[in-house]
Amino acid sequence: MRISLFFTILLFSISCQESNDSQSHPRVTSLFNEGWLFYRGDALSAAEVSFEDQDWRELSLPHDWSIEDLPGTSSPLDSSAIGGVSTGFFVGGTSWYRKHFSLTKRQKEQRLYIQFDGIYMNADVWLNGKHLGNHPYGYTSFGYDITDLVIQDDENVIAVEVKNEGKNSRWYTGSGIYRHVWLIATEKVYIPTWGVSITSPQVSQDSAGIQAKIELNNDSENAQKIMIHSSIFNVDGVLRSQTKNIISLETASSTEITQEFEIERPKLWSTENPNLYNMVTQLLIDDKIVDEVQNTFGIRSLEFSIDKGFLLNGKPTLLKGGCMHHGNGPLGSAAYDRAEERRVELMKASGFNAIRCAHNPPSTAFLDACDRLGVMVIDEAFDMWQKQKNPEDYHLYFDDWWQKDIASMVLRDRNHPSIIMWSTGNEIPERGQAEGVATSEMLTNFIKSIDTTRPVTSAVNGLNPDKDPYFATLDISGYNYAAGGDHLKKSIYHEDHVRVPDRIMYGAESYPLEAYGAWMDVIDNPFVIGDFVWTGFDYLGEASIGWLGYMQKKEFYPWSHAFCGDIDICGWKRPQSYYRDVLWEVGDQPHLFVVPPKPTFEMNPDKMSWSKWEWHDLVDSWNWEGNEGKELEVIVYNRSETVELLLNDKSQGKKHTNRDNEWIAKWKIPYEPGILTAVNYHGEEVISSDELCTSGSPKSIKMTADRPTIKADGYDLCYIDIELVDKNGVRNPTVEQMVEFEIMGPGKIIAVASSNPMTTESYQKPYRKTYQGRCLVIVKSEKTIGEIKIKAKSESLPEAAISIETM
Repeated sequence: MRISLFFTILLFSISCQESNDSQSHPRVTSLFNEGWLFYRGDALSAAEVSFEDQDWRELSLPHDWSIEDLPGTSSPLDSSAIGGVSTGFFVGGTSWYRKHFSLTKRQKEQRLYIQFDGIYMNADVWLNGKHLGNHPYGYTSFGYDITDLVIQDDENVIAVEVKNEGKNSRWYTGSGIYRHVWLIATEKVYIPTWGVSITSPQVSQDSAGIQAKIELNNDSENAQKIMIHSSIFNVDGVLRSQTKNIISLETASSTEITQEFEIERPKLWSTENPNLYNMVTQLLIDDKIVDEVQNTFGIRSLEFSIDKGFLLNGKPTLLKGGCMHHGNGPLGSAAYDRAEERRVELMKASGFNAIRCAHNPPSTAFLDACDRLGVMVIDEAFDMWQKQKNPEDYHLYFDDWWQKDIASMVLRDRNHPSIIMWSTGNEIPERGQAEGVATSEMLTNFIKSIDTTRPVTSAVNGLNPDKDPYFATLDISGYNYAAGGDHLKKSIYHEDHVRVPDRIMYGAESYPLEAYGAWMDVIDNPFVIGDFVWTGFDYLGEASIGWLGYMQKKEFYPWSHAFCGDIDICGWKRPQSYYRDVLWEVGDQPHLFVVPPKPTFEMNPDKMSWSKWEWHDLVDSWNWEGNEGKELEVIVYNRSETVELLLNDKSQGKKHTNRDNEWIAKWKIPYEPGILTAVNYHGEEVISSDELCTSGSPKSIKMTADRPTIKADGYDLCYIDIELVDKNGVRNPTVEQMVEFEIMGPGKIIAVASSNPMTTESYQKPYRKTYQGRCLVIVKSEKTIGEIKIKAKSESLPEAAISIETM
């Protein structure tokens, strides 16, 4: 089998800026995030306009109530939480949101549409006491035309009931209106939401032929003669192509038109050069603009084949992937644009060029960041279909809602250049049964009725020949945990390639412990196009699978992190990420770690043998007081041919690193304080080095902001790393000490955190205990330009401060 897909993708992005009410800007897309009232708990009659809500808490979206402290406590965790270890002992329930708003003079004459980017979960929405609808799935976008329901000359009230009840997930989901809400005002002749699709059957370095399909609606009282004028600009604002059509459209009707473009010498989108363009589409009646939509897009080609593997713009490309849930660690599931962007930045910096969205569609902000930064995406729909994994999960709604939710995913996301595959699901319980095969074929066909430009895949575990009929319904086969554990063991890929030689495969999930075997399968076999580790970024819920493993128990409280990510919930690299740097040849530095004399955490004697999401117990520390003279094992990950270990400038010997030892060198040396150094060589030439220093007692607090300036828009974030360092500025990784924070200026502390996977501490209070000598504070801007100053103090240490500017 060979699948060749060449096309251009347009990123459909609605402007996030509020426009003025002039006739030159007929479409106004406004963030509808501010001024919401919130009540944690059920509230009888809260959908009614007359309901008394003056005592409710006012807040801005996005919002996740499950990350907040439980009422009357200083912790969000509850050892008796319904979700238990699966959801990290965080608490869901039922809660309400209400918002009072009035229309502008212009809005009274326009069509109005309210769009929710994501509510977890089972949301009911009312406007002025009238039920707009119910949306069960917590991960897809949805909305309502409210033109005929708004009150023109008085206050309107929108009410949202959110029901995150029962056991409905296998990981932390968060609760509430956790993504953006938009109010979209258009004229009566307009392009509907997600009404633009761009593809290209021909892409080369010399030219790209682009085809745009544009939906048009006429809700006015008369037939209209409409000009559709579209222009494509490069990032510098230079016009590259344009075209126009004129059509007649009857009243109360819709149609779709096709426009053709050619761009000479296009700058192609790739992971190294994520070039983007902008397309402006205008609708004109009698030379007057009645609608305008701007879209960012990228031009690139995809090809999948057995003999060549995966080619991006004709270039063989291996998918260096990580699976990622939708959460933002200390922020819960709240999808702030900067939080979404930062996760993608950190993944890209750690060598990842691909992300599998597990196991649901992500936010638009996340995909926008992947487009800008050059990271490929597998966009996934579901974690279950008709058969449950938990009693109250999506299986209750699948039959009635699958088509609407897949349409939401594909229509919303089809124009992102970062997306290279659609996934229909993950480890579906009925995958090996006839009913599962039929459902898979149904989902695949439906996706292709909307978008034929990408292959359809699914992530499958239990990899036996009984899954062959299921795989036959897919274009590309996602294998969970197929890799060989070492360089001697053959993987399931090889067995299946012999049996089904035309099957294109990739590792949809792999164990960190099998990173070497998983990646060797990719580089050795063109029919295995990539590998996605579980997981790229750590997350809340599935608590402790990266240490205590399965089977999970209530007794695992207070573990709340999965503790299996290459990058932890604060955004700091863990040891397995440095090993992946070596496998993927990210830089040329060796990476030095030590096996602690006793386990970092208590082990689980009942851990199942197949539960292998942990990494080796390693720390980047040379502080081992009380172990002087005792042998410690030192591990160095190294890609060059030779590495030497030195302790206080005394050589402990050289070792070769290569494929035979999986690029890992090991020593056992007696501990003495000082400086431990790993130096790598090519021949006799020193390439680079890494070192661990014995640090003294903390003498100061070091504060490092990820950015010196943030936007004064009320949403932008600054992440500040806090480290307790000795007199030489070296972090002491043994210190767990409380740090208190104070903020002044136009900003607010919205979260604090550490990487401690088993603490009941608050994410909301302005203080946090360090773990391994550090913690994190997250600051959100307000809508005022100025200086934000954050102070940090801790017992026996001088106060520290850092300033960031808002602009």
